[in-house]
Amino acid sequence: MYDIKLIDTAVIDDIIPLLQGLNPQISKTILKKRLAQMVLQGYQCVGVYDAQKLIGISGLWVLTKYYVGKHIEPDNVYIIPEYQGRGVGKLMMNWIFEYAKSINCEASELNCYVDNEAGRRFWEQHGYTAIGYHFQKKF
Repeated sequence: MYDIKLIDTAVIDDIIPLLQGLNPQISKTILKKRLAQMVLQGYQCVGVYDAQKLIGISGLWVLTKYYVGKHIEPDNVYIIPEYQGRGVGKLMMNWIFEYAKSINCEASELNCYVDNEAGRRFWEQHGYTAIGYHFQKKF
């Protein structure tokens, strides 16, 4: 029904309209610049397609940290509104978990904004447990 795959870096800018849906306050120009930098740092993105239409994305970082080992970090998960509530997110997360296992990840970690109640429920439904706080200091 849906096609789920890693998005080739040659067409990574295809995700910008979805990123704008997630972060409308950030301009397309800034998103494009940041995305180019992120790709150089190992960023990957999985896309969900309905035919040729990109309907959902999740950024992916594969990292190793001493306390958890090699793990995958989904970020900026977004399903376009008309496809929300149809199980697309669950299908994408199952794909991510299988991909993580195929590259020998031991776990998955992520960040979720404290005021994102729907996101918190989504992550808990997928087996995640809150283990700490994410702090930020802007310069």
